[in-house]
Amino acid sequence: MKNFLIYALIGLGVITYNVSTQADRDGEGAIVSEGNVDAFTIQLGDCFDNTGSLVNEETGEVSDLPGVPCSQPHDNEVFAIFDLDQPTFPGSEAISEMSFDACLDRFESFVGLDYETSSLDIAALYPTKESWSQQGDREVVCAVYDVNLGKLTGSTRNSGI
Repeated sequence: MKNFLIYALIGLGVITYNVSTQADRDGEGAIVSEGNVDAFTIQLGDCFDNTGSLVNEETGEVSDLPGVPCSQPHDNEVFAIFDLDQPTFPGSEAISEMSFDACLDRFESFVGLDYETSSLDIAALYPTKESWSQQGDREVVCAVYDVNLGKLTGSTRNSGI
């Protein structure tokens, strides 16, 4: 019985921590206060800061991202979200290239300027072999960031930068 109570308290603490560290959204879904955003619930137009794995371009699963209101300085803005339609996992290198190319196809219509001329670059979050097979993950999240790694303020939608 004592162990059950301890485990229940630990579980409650974890739940409380997770809820208290989540980003708050307004009625329209925009992030209004900093906090974690689950990678599977991130939305078009969300702004977020880098994590250690994003900065170091490490491979692996990202479970949540540090969400930030777009009106505050931030590292990235989500400009497209879509699912891949491949029947089987195409391999790590192939999925990386496919995701980047598909994000590139969507870049100009969001930013308002072609990729080669823009001062923005593309980061793509895409399924790993494990998330593909174990969770049925097919989602790609495309984000823009300053090519010089400066902070962005406000939305880059139709910014022409």
